[in-house]
Amino acid sequence: MNTLLSIFLIGLPTGWEWIIILIAILLLFGGKKIPELMKGIGKGIKGFKDGMKEIEEDIKSDDSLTK
Repeated sequence: MNTLLSIFLIGLPTGWEWIIILIAILLLFGGKKIPELMKGIGKGIKGFKDGMKEIEEDIKSDDSLTK
């Protein structure tokens, strides 16, 4: 069981690796671009969730019309 679990956890970064990744992102994008990047990601996620809600509502309305 432990070997199976370790196979899936090989690629996960540890604490120090996360720090190095965050420093690299800060150096690549700079301090001013990161908030803009996060804002764009947030808008994308919100749009995706809104789209999923619309699809669920369409499915529910189609099911109620067919019954």
